[in-house]
Amino acid sequence: MGIFERIKTQIFGKDGGPFGDNYFGQKKDAPKPAPAPTPAPAPVQQHAPAAPAAPAAPATPATAPAQPVDARAAIARIAEQKGNPALNWQTSIVDLMKLLDLDSSLDNRKELATELGYTGAKDGSAEMNIWLHAAVLRELGKAGGHVPEKLKD
Repeated sequence: MGIFERIKTQIFGKDGGPFGDNYFGQKKDAPKPAPAPTPAPAPVQQHAPAAPAAPAAPATPATAPAQPVDARAAIARIAEQKGNPALNWQTSIVDLMKLLDLDSSLDNRKELATELGYTGAKDGSAEMNIWLHAAVLRELGKAGGHVPEKLKD
């Protein structure tokens, strides 16, 4: 699993995410709806002609389409629950990674830069880190998250 995939999982959740909630803030222990009962087959009549079959109803998707997740709110909730207001995740890739309990070392940021297509020098410069932060937030938006425009710059 790539570093961006780990970031996305920490923010949006996978199997409940880091705080036991799924994408929509529902507890992972919430009961799942019971499947609809299967109707019993109608008795077969021996002498009556068979009625024409009713047209099939259009198939409905098994799950509702995903709604955009407010990535900023999800990250803010993680920060609040961890109680570490000193981390400036809104502008710092290092602080964002620390908040998500990910290794923010230069090697990991270089790997993340490669994953996201950074073409500049992978030297840990301010330019690279600013680009990484904006790229991560843009990619979160592409992955179904709602990210305010001011955080993507």
